[in-house]
Amino acid sequence: MALYEKISEDIKSAMKARDKVRLETLRNIKKVFIEAKTAPGANDKLEDADAMKILQKLAKQGHETAQTYIDNNRQDLADEELAQAKIIEEYLPKPLSEAELEAAVKEIVASIGAQGMKDMGKVMGVASKQLAGKADGRAISTIVKKLLA
Repeated sequence: MALYEKISEDIKSAMKARDKVRLETLRNIKKVFIEAKTAPGANDKLEDADAMKILQKLAKQGHETAQTYIDNNRQDLADEELAQAKIIEEYLPKPLSEAELEAAVKEIVASIGAQGMKDMGKVMGVASKQLAGKADGRAISTIVKKLLA
C-alpha cells in the first residue's frame, strides 16, 4: 500500500478512535501530499520516495518549531508540536545509529574509490540517495568529512 493510501486509511481510524491530535496531524500530512500531487509537473502522482521527503521535512519543522516554543517559555505549544512530530515519525524508517551510518558511508566511499576531500561531492551524492530517510544530511556530511580527511 502506498504511503498516500496508508495516511488516508489512518485518518479513518483516527476519526473512529476520536484521536484529535493524530487526526489533525494526518489531515495536515494529506493536505501537503495533495499539494505535492497537484503541483505543476507532478502529473497527479506522488511516489513514496517523494512522500518520505515530505514527511522528513514536516518532522524536522515540527522539532524546530517546538524548540522555538521552548526557547520562548511556551512548553504547552512545544508539547503539541512534539506530539505531532512523533506521529509523523511513525511513518518514517528507523534512523541509523552513528555506527551504522559510518559503516554505510565507509562502504560507499570504498565502492566509489574516493581518495580525499576532492571526492566529497561524489560521495555525498551517492550517500544522500542511498541513505535518504535513514539519516540527516548534516550527519552524513560530518561522517564523510571525517572519513575523507
